[in-house]
Amino acid sequence: MGKKSKLLADELKPFVEPFRVDGSEHFHLKSLKTNEKGGIDKVVGEEIIEANRRRLNDFQEKLYAQDRWSLLLVFQGMDAAGKDSAIKSVFEGVNPQGCEVSSFKQPSSKELDHDFMWRSMIALPERGRIGIFNRSYYEECLVVRVHPEILAKEKLPPRLVTKNIWRERFEDISAIERYLSRNGIVVLKFFLNVSRQEQRARFLGRLEEPSKNWKFSMADVNERALWPRYMAAYQDMIRHTATRDAPWHVVPADHKWFARVVIGSTIVSALDKLDLHFPKVDNSERSEFKHVREALLAEGKGGAGKKAKTGKAGKEPK
Repeated sequence: MGKKSKLLADELKPFVEPFRVDGSEHFHLKSLKTNEKGGIDKVVGEEIIEANRRRLNDFQEKLYAQDRWSLLLVFQGMDAAGKDSAIKSVFEGVNPQGCEVSSFKQPSSKELDHDFMWRSMIALPERGRIGIFNRSYYEECLVVRVHPEILAKEKLPPRLVTKNIWRERFEDISAIERYLSRNGIVVLKFFLNVSRQEQRARFLGRLEEPSKNWKFSMADVNERALWPRYMAAYQDMIRHTATRDAPWHVVPADHKWFARVVIGSTIVSALDKLDLHFPKVDNSERSEFKHVREALLAEGKGGAGKKAKTGKAGKEPK
């Protein structure tokens, strides 16, 4: 790692490492604060967010040009945790041609006729691109676990639906993520850890602001009543699927600006480690460029001469 990269890694480390979970230590969700601000205020946070946007734009261009690596970002969280706004903010100014956001809602009849990973696998990013999953295959270990009636719709042979199904799904997901990482897809997973009190405040805000009314439904309130079951499902899921190949980042989400600091810093740090650069041009290509340049210069001279002749006559040629 060069001096510049080391300085960047050191600068961003306080906003990445404290929130990274890779399975090396026992994980307790309740022990993590949802209102953490990392020792900085919002003004400093906004400066870091803007700096990370510039860095991300630069890295994304090199990622696309190099066409070797790709990046998969998984966002999970309760309703109103800030997933949509975080994605919009962190990627503001980044070339949309190099990014693709996929949102996974209630599965269609076609999707239910496939294995639970199918619809996510066909949405994986190509080399050189960033894929963003706004919710993901992890819903199969969260909402499906909390609502067993959904599992019944997945048409699994009854003998496969055992008490071990969630542990088996954790194993399958981890194996697939390891496979992806071995094929050049860097997997980063974010759980936006919002408190129940902050979710309540945001729900009330959606009700009071007409432009946000569309975001609210009674289903959100019904899910809120199941908060303890969801927190238990999230804890179990993170414990069993946090690996060095595909770590989770448990992002304090009560303060949206700090969540964006953590998410942006984590993405930039990961891209910085890939040694991204624009492809180098070999000697044969440089020789070809010389001929192309000469042809373009000659073309320019010819065009200028015709324009001068037309101007002297004062008319366009017939």
